Amino acid sequence: QRQLVESGGGEVQPGGSLRLSCATSGITFSRYAMTWYRQAPGKQRDLVATIASGGSTNYAESAKGRFTISRDNAKNTVYLQMNSLKPEDTAVYYCNAKLGLSLYWGQGTQVTVSS
Repeated sequence: QRQLVESGGGEVQPGGSLRLSCATSGITFSRYAMTWYRQAPGKQRDLVATIASGGSTNYAESAKGRFTISRDNAKNTVYLQMNSLKPEDTAVYYCNAKLGLSLYWGQGTQVTVSS
């Protein structure tokens, strides 16, 4: 059974940091491009960062310089290190695995940035 399980969300003050994890099972993880998306209340789901199977990365402008996506193929897990968090980063964060027409989503983890 293919599963993507996000963890690491929570509430943090502005300027703080969080590290999200997305543990996968049932897929050949190393072959998949992995992407973090986020969705704030009342807004569309937006791409945050993506990492290809070969390790190349891309970031949304809002994430550049603050967020880092990485992957550990031995652990079948993708990470999102988020630093200098802002209230506008508040959202549900989802991970996504894509290979050709195969596309899988996790259930999401809530990140709240508030003083």
